[in-house]
Parts: sequence; C-alpha cells; structure tokens
Amino acid sequence: MGMVPRTGLAAVSAALLAMNRRLEVRDVLQTIVASARDLLDAEYAALGVPDDQGGFAQFVVAGVSDEQWKAIGPLPRQHGILAAMLQDATPQRLADVRRDPRFGGWPSAHPMMADFLGMPIADGEQVLGALFLANKRCSPPREQSPPASRERTCAFTEDDEELLRLLAQHAAIALTNARLYERSRELTIAEERTRIAHELHDAVAQKLFSLRLTAQAATALVDRDPARAKAELHEVARLSGEAADELRAAVVELRPAALDEDGLVATLRTQAQVLDRAHSAEVDFVCEGVRALPAAQEEALLRVAQEALHNALRHADAGRVRVSLVRRGPSAVLTVTDDGRGFDPGAVRSAGRHLGLVSMRDRASGVGGTLTVRSEPGKGTAVALEVPGG
Repeated sequence: MGMVPRTGLAAVSAALLAMNRRLEVRDVLQTIVASARDLLDAEYAALGVPDDQGGFAQFVVAGVSDEQWKAIGPLPRQHGILAAMLQDATPQRLADVRRDPRFGGWPSAHPMMADFLGMPIADGEQVLGALFLANKRCSPPREQSPPASRERTCAFTEDDEELLRLLAQHAAIALTNARLYERSRELTIAEERTRIAHELHDAVAQKLFSLRLTAQAATALVDRDPARAKAELHEVARLSGEAADELRAAVVELRPAALDEDGLVATLRTQAQVLDRAHSAEVDFVCEGVRALPAAQEEALLRVAQEALHNALRHADAGRVRVSLVRRGPSAVLTVTDDGRGFDPGAVRSAGRHLGLVSMRDRASGVGGTLTVRSEPGKGTAVALEVPGG
C-alpha cells in the first residue's frame, strides 16, 4: 500500500476501532459503510450482504437520503458488477461504471455514479458481502479552464483500493464477531426459556399435586368433619392462588423483553407494573437522569433486574420491592431492593448458583460493570449493578 499520511493512519485506526466496538450486525454494517466513505472521500458508499436466492439479506448505504432511497425502489439483484465481486471475490476499480459491459443500468431515481471501487468482504473462501464506493470527491475544476473541459477527472487510485482491501479484511472480522454475538445471545435466550420452562413445570406441577391431594381430603371430610373440610378448602384456595402467581410470573419472564423497541427505562417500568399486578408484593420503579445506553449494557441491566426480582418475589417472600435506575457521575446504577427474609452473603457459596448470583456477576463483568449484593437474615436484600456510561 502507498504511504498513508499520519492523519490517514489515525483515521484508519479510529474506523477499525469503531467497527469492532459495535455488537449488532446492522450497526457494524453501517459503521463499515460510513468509515469507508469518509476514509476514501467518496460521495456514495454501500454494503450488501447476499442471501442465497440471488438477492440481498441486508443492504446499507451512505450518501443517499431516506427519501432518495425510497424512490430508488427494490434492492438490486446479484448481477453484473455486483455478481463479479460476490461470486468471484474480485475487486473492481472502474473509471466509469456506466461504460463497463456488465453495467445493466439503474432505476430512474438512482443517483448518477461514474468512478467506482468495489471490494468483496471475505472470510477465507466465504464471501460475506461486497463493499462499494462511487464518485471520488475532487477539487472543482479551475475557473480558467474552458467550460467544455470541466468534467470529473478524479478517480479512485491504487492506494484507495489497497486501503479499501484493508478495511474489508477488518470488516470481515467485525461482521463475523457481530454474528457470533447475536447467535450467542439467541442461544442465551433459548437457554433462559428452557430454564424457565423447567422451573414452571416443577413449581406448578408440585402445587397442582398438593392441590389435588388437599381437595381429595376435603371431599372425604365434608360429611363427617365439616370444620376440617372447611380448613382444607381454605388450603385449596391458598394453593390455587400460589399456582396462579407462579404462572403469571413465568409468563412475564417468557415474554420477550421489548428492549429494541422501547429501551431499558420503558421495559423496566412495564415489567415492574406487570409484576406488581401479578404478585401480592408491591413492586415499583423509579428512574433519575439515565439516558439510553449501549445495547449490551441495557441487556445486562435488564437481565440482572429480572434475576433480582425473581429472587425477591419467589425466594425472599418480600412485601415490597423497589427497582431504581439512576445516574451517578459517569455511570448508571441499577438497584433492586426488597424487604424480604434476606440471607448471609458469606454463607451462600452453595446457594450462589441457585440465587443467580453467578450469572449476575458474569453479566456485570461482561459489560465492565460492578455488582454489589448487600443482605442479612431478616433485613432484606439490595442488589446493585453499576455500569459505565450513564
């Protein structure tokens, strides 16, 4: 690669860091496109991730407004120059894309493009996508030039191609990492649902078995000992209420969190309201000064809140639970406080996994946060997670 100025190296470094800081695939794609367009000083940039039916599973652009994008119409198919990049994994550098024999035209609303640079994004033999730029920006023609000669004379260079090759190599790593992250999150959610299903089955099956035996005892006693039969029927009512609570709480946990649509604050508020209705305990939520956080941090805060709420409502026999999310300096702090039976934190090594403390600590460390658990028998529990960037 030709010499890149020091400012260029700093820009490349910043672009690579930005790519690898994102965790969601869509965010990674948009960061790659924006970085490529800025670094190579192009008017337009796009990135297509192919599907296996000749189209694109994902397609992101930079330099085109939302209105223009809607007017352009359907996504392109994998043909012509795009196909050459995707199928043969070959870079394409053209002085004028319109004069290439493979050029098949574009919709009427499509912006006019001339000089073109395309680069496959590949992981070994597998082509993950294609990154392409058009219209290298150049200084306007000098005023003394005759009008007829004022045409675009700038074009992408060999150095530009090498720089885009470097970006594409790092883009492949960032995209693969983002896909792995999303897959691991799907698996975590699947595992979580399986765990809840087992818990639900065990808890409710046990309650229903007790309910059945108690109802049979009441039936046997109703004629010869009405007072005892009445006591057994009270027990039936209590057990059926507990079974209903278990079912409601499980349904709340099984419902997918609306983090993506609603954000952390609204999701926590909704969960607190639903749990408040579903349980005899009073559950409330307060929030002070917390802005939107990165997706991974919001996910960790939500999961820790759910685990702490689960412990307070299922194990601690709490009468009141408060969830708070507040800003503290440069951090966001989630606290779940209950007035339940509490426990001795020093004596829960064996119970740590049962209470979810291990998974809560793992979630905290995964986002650079700190988990603190304060409790003592008979005096309730407070679980706090502090994450940077609130």
